[in-house]
Amino acid sequence: MMLIPTHHFRDIERKPEYLQPEKCVPPPYPGPVGAMWFIRDGCGIACAIVTWFLVLYAEFVVLFVMLLPSRDYVYSIINGIVFNLLAFLALASHCRAMLTDPGAVPKGNATKEFIESLQLKPGQVVYKCPKCCSIKPDRAHHCSVCKRCIRKMDHHCPWVNNCVGENNQKYFVLFTMYIALLSLHALIMVGFHFLHCFEEDWTKCSYFSPPTTVILLILLCFEGLLFLIFTSVMFGTQVHSICTDETGIERLKRKHQPRENQASWKNVKEAFGGSFSPNWFNPFSGPCQPQLLNDRDWVWQVSSISDTTETETEEQLEDRNEDSVEVTDE
Repeated sequence: MMLIPTHHFRDIERKPEYLQPEKCVPPPYPGPVGAMWFIRDGCGIACAIVTWFLVLYAEFVVLFVMLLPSRDYVYSIINGIVFNLLAFLALASHCRAMLTDPGAVPKGNATKEFIESLQLKPGQVVYKCPKCCSIKPDRAHHCSVCKRCIRKMDHHCPWVNNCVGENNQKYFVLFTMYIALLSLHALIMVGFHFLHCFEEDWTKCSYFSPPTTVILLILLCFEGLLFLIFTSVMFGTQVHSICTDETGIERLKRKHQPRENQASWKNVKEAFGGSFSPNWFNPFSGPCQPQLLNDRDWVWQVSSISDTTETETEEQLEDRNEDSVEVTDE
């Protein structure tokens, strides 16, 4: 049960007819748990392909320009294992973040039968998203790209072609962390390789000609520096969001209003799947399974019954700019 201050959400009524439930198609039969989730967005698909291409480009330069031509086999083997492990974990985290349901609310459940089945009492209200015809639970926001309401939506990220929500935030955090470590490792190896080539003949430190080698290394250096900064910032903001239990959208909407937060360590354990263990860094291990929504999760409680005169839909909230914030890390 969620409490709503009347000064923020006003003009509320318990009549389900106002929500126009007759325009909502009943939700389809729910698919199996863990079913494939994929957003058919051209921009997001292109960004995901570019992400994989850049990682594979770094893999090519590291292997064929720096490690394989090296005469120090121990150096090549150790750095090759570390770099390939980081690349594998980064791409695995990317796939999990992209193909995991971020926490979508059942679509089309704002039917008259469902609203009446909640048996609303005086002072209680439900909110309908007019875009996906869903009853919105607490902390759910509509994504115009996914065309769904997402529980604990932080933002929509085109680089993973998906929203970052309560079910896939762990994978997004791991993706940014492993990309940052991968970029740092690549930059360190580029620095050592430049020093090695300056001390010896350039024709002996690479399978390619000296001009080609320099161009490939400079491009890798630029790519690594850019993504190191970008993913480090994203990693920091996501960890802060988890610790404070406040998504990016909620932080923008709250402005200067104080908000009660849960204990930081509890939030981290829920996001990463329990007490601290190696599984925290495993993209194949999921977060704590969220509890299924019950009837109480769909109902909002206003702090005063005297102000309940008319039901608000999300469209009306958008007119007041109270529930229409969307962020991206484009």
